[in-house]
Amino acid sequence: MLSKISTNQTKTMLLLMLVFSVVILLFSGLVYFSIVNFSHQRFYELLKIRATTIVQIEKSKSQINDSTTEIISNLNQAEELPLEKDYVFEIPKDSNYKKISHQIHLPESFFRSLVKNGESNYKDKEDYYIGQTFRSNNRDYIAIASAKNHYVVYYLGYLKRTLITCMILALFFSMIFSFYLSKTLFKPILKITSKVKEISSENLHLRLEPQPGNKELNELVETFNDMLNRVETSFETQNHLIGNVSHELRTPLTSIMGEADVALSIRRSEEHYQETLQIILNEAEKLDKKIKALLMIAQTGFDGKIQKMDKVRMDQLLWDVIETATRINSKNNVYMDISMLPDNPKKLKVQGNEQLLHLAMANIVNNACKYSNFQQVKVSLGATDNHVYIIVKDNGIGIPDSEFDKIYDPFFRASNTKNYEGYGIGLPLARNIIKIHNGELIVNSKENVGTTVQIRFPIFVT
Repeated sequence: MLSKISTNQTKTMLLLMLVFSVVILLFSGLVYFSIVNFSHQRFYELLKIRATTIVQIEKSKSQINDSTTEIISNLNQAEELPLEKDYVFEIPKDSNYKKISHQIHLPESFFRSLVKNGESNYKDKEDYYIGQTFRSNNRDYIAIASAKNHYVVYYLGYLKRTLITCMILALFFSMIFSFYLSKTLFKPILKITSKVKEISSENLHLRLEPQPGNKELNELVETFNDMLNRVETSFETQNHLIGNVSHELRTPLTSIMGEADVALSIRRSEEHYQETLQIILNEAEKLDKKIKALLMIAQTGFDGKIQKMDKVRMDQLLWDVIETATRINSKNNVYMDISMLPDNPKKLKVQGNEQLLHLAMANIVNNACKYSNFQQVKVSLGATDNHVYIIVKDNGIGIPDSEFDKIYDPFFRASNTKNYEGYGIGLPLARNIIKIHNGELIVNSKENVGTTVQIRFPIFVT
C-alpha cells in the first residue's frame, strides 16, 4: 500500500509540475509578445513623428523667411532614430511606382496604399518604414522615414534571454514546491496508514487521531474509528461468549444428564419420575433462556448490522419504557424527571433502531427497579446542542468495588445479587446496543448506596 501511495505521490508531483509549467509558459509568452507588440507600435509612432517632421520641412522650404528658417533649424535638430533614412518623392502622374520602388527597395503596393490612404507603413525584418503624402507648390509628394529598430534587436533579445532564465528557475522552484506540496498532502495519509498497520486483534483499543484542518480525512478517520468500535465490540463479545458459554451451558446440561441418569439407574415411583422430569424441565428452560441471551448478545455485538435506523424521540421512548415496566410489574416505581428537557424537541432525536434502544433502556430501568427492592428510580432526560443525555439513578444494593470491573461480562452477577433473579446479561446487552448507536454508557455505583447509569447519544443531524 505504501508503494501505491508513493506512486500516487509521484503522479501528483508531476501533475503539479505540469500545471505550474504551463502557467509559467503562458504568462512568459504573454509578457514577451505584449512587449514586442508595444515596441513595434512605439517605434511606428516615433517614425510617424519623423515623417511628419520631413513633411513640415518640405512645406516650409517654399516659404523662406526668418520664422520658417527657425522652424527648419528646429526640425533638423530633432533627435534622429538609429540608421534613419528620409526620402521625398514627387508622385508620378502616371501612377507608375516601379522606379521609386526599385530605388528604395519597397514594394509598389506600399506606394499605392500610401497614395490612396495618405499614410502607410511597412516592415522588412528590422527596417521600419512609414510614409505620408503632402502637397507643396501645387504638386503632390511622398515623404518616407525609415530606421532600424535596435530595441527589437538588442532589448527584446535581452528580454528573451531573461525570460528563458526566469522560466528555468521557475520550473526548478516549481519542482521543489510540487515535491513539498505532494509530500504535505500525502503525509497525513501515510501517517494514517502507518497507524492502521499497528492495529491488530491484540490492540483494538487503538484509534486514529484526527488531522487538524483536514475535513475530508477527518471524515475518513471518524468512519474508520466507528468501524473499529464495532470490531472491538465484536471481539469482546466473542471473547466473553467463549469464556462463559462452556460454564453457563454445562451447568444446566450437567444437571439434566445427572437427573436423567439417576432416574434411569433403578426403578422409581411415579412421583419421583414426575419430580425428576420437573427438574429436567426447569433446567431445560434455564438452558433455553441462556441460549437466547447468548444469541441476543451476539447479534448486537458482532459487525454492527442491525435493523433499519430511523429518527427516534428519546422522550417518547422513555415514557414507553416506563409504562411497559409498570405494566409488567406493578411494584416498579419509576419517576421521570423532565426539568432538563430542552426547548427545542428536535434536540431529543437520535438516529437508531427503536426496538433495540427500547430493549437497552428497559434492561437498565428494570435492573434499577429490581436491585433497589422496588424503591423509586429516577430517570432524567436532557440535551445539549450535540448530545442527548439519560441518567437512571436508584438507591439499591449497588455493586462491590472489587467486582466492578466485571460488570460487562455476560452472565456475571455480583456477589450481593444471589437473592435476585437474573442471568447477568442485561447490562452487557445494553452496552452493546448503545455502542452500536455511537453512544456511551457510564456506570457509577457504591455498595448499599445505589447505582447511577449515565447514557449519552449523539443527536440526529438533519
